[in-house]
Amino acid sequence: MTAEQAQLIATLAERRWSLLREDDDAGVRDRARQLREHVRAYILPRVAALELPLIVVVLGPTGAGKSTLMNTLARGPVSRTGVLRPTTREAVLLATDADAEALSQSALGGVPDAKLVRAPAETARAGVAIVDAPDLDSIERANRVVADALVEAADLAIFVTTAVRYADKVPFDVLQRIASRGLPLLILVNRLPPEDADRDVVLGDLRRVLAGTPLRGLDDARIEVIGIDEGRLAESGESFAPDAAARIVERVDELGADRERRVALAKRALAGALAGLVPLVESVAVDVEREATEAEAVRGIAQKAYDAELAALIEELRGGTFLRTEVLRHWESYVKADQITRFFSRGLGRLRGTIVAAVRGMPEAPVGVMEREVTSDLVSATLSRATEAARRVATEWSSRPRPADRLARDPSLWSASPDIAARLETRLKEWVASIATEVQARGAAKRDLAFGVSLGVNALAVAAMVGVFAHTAGVTGTELGIVAATGFLNQKLLQAIFGEAAMREMITGARERLEALLGDEFDKERARYDALVADPAELHDLATSLRGVRAPLEP
Repeated sequence: MTAEQAQLIATLAERRWSLLREDDDAGVRDRARQLREHVRAYILPRVAALELPLIVVVLGPTGAGKSTLMNTLARGPVSRTGVLRPTTREAVLLATDADAEALSQSALGGVPDAKLVRAPAETARAGVAIVDAPDLDSIERANRVVADALVEAADLAIFVTTAVRYADKVPFDVLQRIASRGLPLLILVNRLPPEDADRDVVLGDLRRVLAGTPLRGLDDARIEVIGIDEGRLAESGESFAPDAAARIVERVDELGADRERRVALAKRALAGALAGLVPLVESVAVDVEREATEAEAVRGIAQKAYDAELAALIEELRGGTFLRTEVLRHWESYVKADQITRFFSRGLGRLRGTIVAAVRGMPEAPVGVMEREVTSDLVSATLSRATEAARRVATEWSSRPRPADRLARDPSLWSASPDIAARLETRLKEWVASIATEVQARGAAKRDLAFGVSLGVNALAVAAMVGVFAHTAGVTGTELGIVAATGFLNQKLLQAIFGEAAMREMITGARERLEALLGDEFDKERARYDALVADPAELHDLATSLRGVRAPLEP
C-alpha cells in the first residue's frame, strides 16, 4: 500500500466519523471509531515508516497481572499492581526518549497526554516501546477508550488473563478485535493451578475458546500461549519471578536487539492490519448504506409533507378567492370611483389632453391599507400551511426511534418556525417593492400617460398585487361578486395604462416571484428536519468510496 492510498482511507474514515451522531447505534459508532483510530494511529505512520519503534501493548482485565508483567519487562516497579481494583488508570509507557518523541508525533499521538505516563527510561530497549494499557473492563469509560486506542496502535499485543477469567466477555471482545486486525499476539495465562493435569485442562479449554478465531502468533503459525503458575512472583510481589515470564522477556529483548527482526514484525503486523481492514471497511460501508436508506426515508417524509402543503397554498392563492371581502372592498371603492370609470368608458386615448386636470379630483388610493391587509392574509395562510406540514412530519417521525429522539430534544419541530411570520413580513414587503420597481420601469416609456403618472407608482403596484389574487379567470357561480367585480375593474385599470400584454406579463411575473418566495420559505422550514439526518447522497458516495479502497487491501 502506498502512502497516498493510506491517506485516502484515512480521509474516508474521518468523513464517516464526522457524519455520526450521538444517538447512532453503539455498534455503528464502534466500527467507525475502530476504522478511524486504526488507520490514523497505526496504518498511516507504519506505511510511512517501517523503521518507527515497535509498539508492544500489554492488555488485560482488572487484576489479571499485566502491571506485574510490565514491571517484569521493565526490570523494576514502573506500574502499580493489584488484584481487586483497576490499578492501571493511565497508560504507562516504557521507551527511550528518542522513541517516545517519535511515537508522540505518530502512533501514540491519539492518546491524551493526561492518560500517558512515562516510566523511567533507564531499562528501555531502543526500537521497542512497551505500553501497559488501562484495564479493559475499567468502570471508567475514559480508561476503556485509551485501551481501545492502544489496540489500534499496537504492533504486538501481549494479552494477560488468568485461569478463571480468560473467557470473560469484555476482554474476549477485545481479543476478537486483535484477531480481526491480524495483530501478532502473545497470550499470558496467569495463576494456573500447580498440578499438571489441572493446568492442561485450563490451557486446553482456552484453546477451545479460541478455536476458529484467526489469531496470529509471532511466527504466523500458531497462537503463542504462555502459562504462569499461581504465586510465581518475585520477592517484592511487584513482578514475576525471573524464570516465570522468561519466554516473554526473551522475545521482547530479541526485538530490541535485532533491527531486522523488528522490521520483519512491523511488516507482518502491517500486512495483518491491512488484511483486517477489509471486513471492517465493508462493515462500515454497510452501516453507511443503511443510514443512507433511513435518511432518504425520513427526509422523504418531510419532502412529501411540505410539497403537499405548499401546493395547497399556491392553489389557494391562484383560486381567485384568496383575499378577504373586506380587503377587496377597500380597493373596489377606489377603482369604482366616478372619475376612473369614466375614463374606462370614454377611452384613454381621447382624454390625454385634459386628463391632468381631471385626475385632480380622484380619491387617494388606499396603498398602505392594502399592503398591510394583503401581507397579513398571506402570512396567516402560509403560517397555517407550514404548521400543518410540521405536524405531519413530526407525527410520522415520532413512530421511528431515532427521529423520535431528535424530535423530543426540540419540541418546536411540531410547529412552524417561531420566526417564520417575521421572515415573511420582511420578504413580502420586498416583494411589493419589486412590483413597484417593475411598474416604474414599464411606465418610464409611457410618461405621456398623465393618468398613470397621476395615480402614482405605489398605487399601480398595489393594483398589480391585487391582480395576482383577484381575477375573473376560473371564478364562476356564487364566487362571482366582489372578487369578480374588483378583479375586472382592476385589470381594466392596468390594461388601460400598460396594455393587455404588459399587464399580463407584470402580474405573471409578480405571481412567479411570490410563489418562488413561498417555496423558498417552505424549503427553509423543511431544512430543520433535513438537518437532523445526514445527506443521503453524501452517504451513498461515501459507501461507494469505501468499497473502492478495498481492492488494495485484499491479499
